[in-house]
Amino acid sequence: MKNLFFKTNETWTGTFLRLTLSIVFIPHGLQKTFGLFDGMGFNKTMEVFTHDLHLPSVVAFAVIMVEFFGSFLLLLGLGTRFWALSFIGLLTGIMLTTHIENGFFMNWFGTQKGEGCQFDILVIGIALALLFEGAGKLSMDGWIYNRRNNLTDQPGVESLDEVNI
Repeated sequence: MKNLFFKTNETWTGTFLRLTLSIVFIPHGLQKTFGLFDGMGFNKTMEVFTHDLHLPSVVAFAVIMVEFFGSFLLLLGLGTRFWALSFIGLLTGIMLTTHIENGFFMNWFGTQKGEGCQFDILVIGIALALLFEGAGKLSMDGWIYNRRNNLTDQPGVESLDEVNI
């Protein structure tokens, strides 16, 4: 199971995809947690999510944590498949509860009632690719996976239970 979690294809594809997703969502996470980039900060965001949008507090908290921690850990390539799956769930939920009623296109010119689901589909596609591809080169996942496999390749070692890590 750990091999499935950390194993990654050592290509630049996963690297560029995770960096793209990370760079897009780091400002969103910082808006929701610390109020940077004209955001509301944690308390106000929780209030809007729970009172105005009627989300359960655990869901509101999860949204903030995925956007904050998920984006930074994707930058490092740590737990990439977990965070990709989290972003798929997050953006699917946002699309189905909020954006789909506004159609397909993003609200570039402020002429729609709200955002369409175009952005959500792009993020879901990137996250799906990461789910299958893994973190790519320059990732903590790859380092962890290679370290574990190199330790078990030592003569006389049949499992990691025999190695002091």
